[in-house]
Amino acid sequence: MLAQVQINAQTWGRLSLVLCLSVFFVPLSAFAEPVTFAHAWQQLAQVSDQLHAKTQRVNQAKAEEDAGDALNYPALNIASSYTRLEKPIELDLRDLNPLATLDTSTLSADLGTALASIPGSLYVTPFTEQDVFRASLQAMWPIYTGGKITAAQGIHAAQVSETEQELALARRKLFLLLVDRYYAVSVTKTLVDTQKQLVDSLTLHVTHAQKLEQQGQIAKVERLNAQVALENAKVNWGKAKRQYEMAEIALARMLHIPSVDPISALFLLKQQPSLPHLSQLTLTQHPALKLLEAKEAQANGLVDLEKGSYYPTVYLYGNYTLYEDDSLFAQVEPDWMVGIGMNIPLISRDGRSGKVQAAKSALLQARYTKAQTKQDLSLLIDQSYRQMLQAKEEADALNVSLALATENLRLRELSFNQGLSTSIDRVDAELSLTAVKTQQLGAKYRYMQAYANVMAISGQVDEFINRTQLQEAAYAG
Repeated sequence: MLAQVQINAQTWGRLSLVLCLSVFFVPLSAFAEPVTFAHAWQQLAQVSDQLHAKTQRVNQAKAEEDAGDALNYPALNIASSYTRLEKPIELDLRDLNPLATLDTSTLSADLGTALASIPGSLYVTPFTEQDVFRASLQAMWPIYTGGKITAAQGIHAAQVSETEQELALARRKLFLLLVDRYYAVSVTKTLVDTQKQLVDSLTLHVTHAQKLEQQGQIAKVERLNAQVALENAKVNWGKAKRQYEMAEIALARMLHIPSVDPISALFLLKQQPSLPHLSQLTLTQHPALKLLEAKEAQANGLVDLEKGSYYPTVYLYGNYTLYEDDSLFAQVEPDWMVGIGMNIPLISRDGRSGKVQAAKSALLQARYTKAQTKQDLSLLIDQSYRQMLQAKEEADALNVSLALATENLRLRELSFNQGLSTSIDRVDAELSLTAVKTQQLGAKYRYMQAYANVMAISGQVDEFINRTQLQEAAYAG
């Protein structure tokens, strides 16, 4: 009974070990989350730190624009002060005419005696204390600044537009990176399957070659040739698996997902988009051009801002006394006052003329840059479109090569089994078929990259996503 329990325990231990090892060696793709390209794009928009940073930059610019609106409003503040004087401000009547010029010798004796008997403190009138406390409500409202306020607000609005276009450019750049990584996983996974098929086929071929060698129908060198081809195929299979793992990890990290399984397949459009239409969209809607337009608007605003320093500034002002000490000066001073002021710059040390010239140069720079960018974008859309057509032509042309390679392998297999061809011929046919499949896969991948680039340049990212969803629906149907 004890021996039976020990055997059962040992059996259970081995079984547990086998189960653990089987779970451990399950491919990562078995636990991967199936993700369509549309879902991947939504996920990336939610988790991308780069997009979040750009969005906060837009929010910052909008907040600064809102702050610029306050330049139209009056400023109101409470001002208070404490002052310690060397001595109180006083007025001695003896310092004023006619007492200051009075000659007491010319007066009668009685009047001179009377004046001399008056204490000196009675001649002194205090206006303030030695410690002076004051508090007042002050207001200032600029009503004309030579266009400087309007120019500053225009610059803030243009800065908002600039940050929004930077966000749009970042989204398009991130979209293209997602296309590369997403379909790279699909391509490398297909390469793994292709190399696995090659390994399986060559393994079966080596088995047949060994039997034919044992029967004396083929030479040893042909069997060795088949084995060498098999070992090379295994090495390439291992490389393909490593490439697939790296591509899958890169995509998963990008989407902040533990593991991901792309299910949107590569596709080729039967009807290609119109190049003139794409060019028109690019030259009218591209964020790079709108960004430069925003910079041009900022340069224009800067010119107006610097020119405004030549004009006067007119403002309303007011003051209302909230608290003052009990002194004669406080009693004389009015409780409130309002008025209008003007500041006219005559000679300044801030180099106004140089700043105006610098602003005009910045404006010309923005215009020249915009013109050059239009040329670059026109060339870029043309190149990307032709790259897309080239990839489509390669993929279509390889259909014939694929059919030829498949038929050639079938004939070489029959010939080898009948002893009419060598193992080298059969292996070459197998390798040729794999090479054609790989070339066509690469052409389709390049087509997807070029098509995505064309859509991104012309601002049709949503159109690309809709195409992927239509292809998914077509495959599902």
